Amino acid sequence: MDPLRLRQTAIAGVGATEFSKNSGRSELQLALECSRAAIADAGLQPSEIDGFVTFTVDNNAETALAPGLGVKQLRWASRMPYGGAGSVAAVLQAATAVASGAARAVLVWRAFNERSQRRYGQPTTTDRVRTTDSVDTSWYTPFGLDTPAKWAGLQFQRYMASVGLTNSDLGHYSVACRDWASTNPAAWFYGRPITHDDHQNSRWIAEPVLRLLDCCQESDGGVGLVVTSAERAADAPSGGARLAAGALRTTTDFNPIVGFYGDDLAGMPAARAVGQALWAGELRPHDMDAAMLYDAFSPAVFVQLEELRLCPRGELREFVTSGQLGRGGRLPVNTHGGLLGEAYIHGMNNIAEGVRQVRSQSANQLPDARNVIVASGIAAMVLQRLD
Repeated sequence: MDPLRLRQTAIAGVGATEFSKNSGRSELQLALECSRAAIADAGLQPSEIDGFVTFTVDNNAETALAPGLGVKQLRWASRMPYGGAGSVAAVLQAATAVASGAARAVLVWRAFNERSQRRYGQPTTTDRVRTTDSVDTSWYTPFGLDTPAKWAGLQFQRYMASVGLTNSDLGHYSVACRDWASTNPAAWFYGRPITHDDHQNSRWIAEPVLRLLDCCQESDGGVGLVVTSAERAADAPSGGARLAAGALRTTTDFNPIVGFYGDDLAGMPAARAVGQALWAGELRPHDMDAAMLYDAFSPAVFVQLEELRLCPRGELREFVTSGQLGRGGRLPVNTHGGLLGEAYIHGMNNIAEGVRQVRSQSANQLPDARNVIVASGIAAMVLQRLD
């Protein structure tokens, strides 16, 4: 999208349910609750929503959500693939609709019971392979790669070896994000910070890469966002978060779940291409006051820091182990606790935290968060305070 047209859009409202291990209600009810909250936060009525964007894997049909909310007429509807990688991509899709005039107010949502209804971290079943990513997963599930942790463990082992990272190094991010979560009332780890020893003593999930405390939550909940013009967002009760820059890139060897088949097995080429596009304008990595990085597993934060040029190559280990991602650090990362410490809502809660930071509403508010990068592997955007 034309950067100037993107800057004319903003996230005007955010809403969320509580995050739990047993919501006690349907996924549709969760979707309705977070969507109503986001619409109200944007200062709009449901009848003013004329666009929908969600994930291809979301179970809530537009035809059920619209009457449940009171949406009168849709002018735009689309869905983004890629699971968690699709979170930022979904917002960019909504912004494209607004910037082009295809819609005026687009609701983006993701809601599920991924703990009480289906344990996302458990082995992929035959039925699931057949009904979702059968072409992709059929290449590796027969060899025992049947859980997200196994996929990530194999993918990131090569990366960690190439840059000299150990599981002990990963523990520094794990500790930092749980520290942020410990002072966030919405987080699963609220009031429960961990130590590096806790991390190192947690059991192996995919040895030698991932321990239990390197893995995200299995959560029930929902998050909704409303994307409008920046002009309209300025009139929202809490203001808005401008989309100051954004990029989505995939490569010809891209796989929506794993990076087993590319030429570069020790990096994340799609994220590298996103970084090149993101900094092609006026903004630079050093302009970022905070980063919300997709962290289904802790190594994902490390590789995105490098590929997005948020940390100079060759300095990653020292950057993280010296506390630069935590309180008082040079680049606070996932100040709500991230997917490891707050909840796993497919990255949507990371976007919500980016909005809260630039609107000065975070439970862990930074002193001057004007520019916040939010990234999910194949896509990234910079949220900027609307002055």
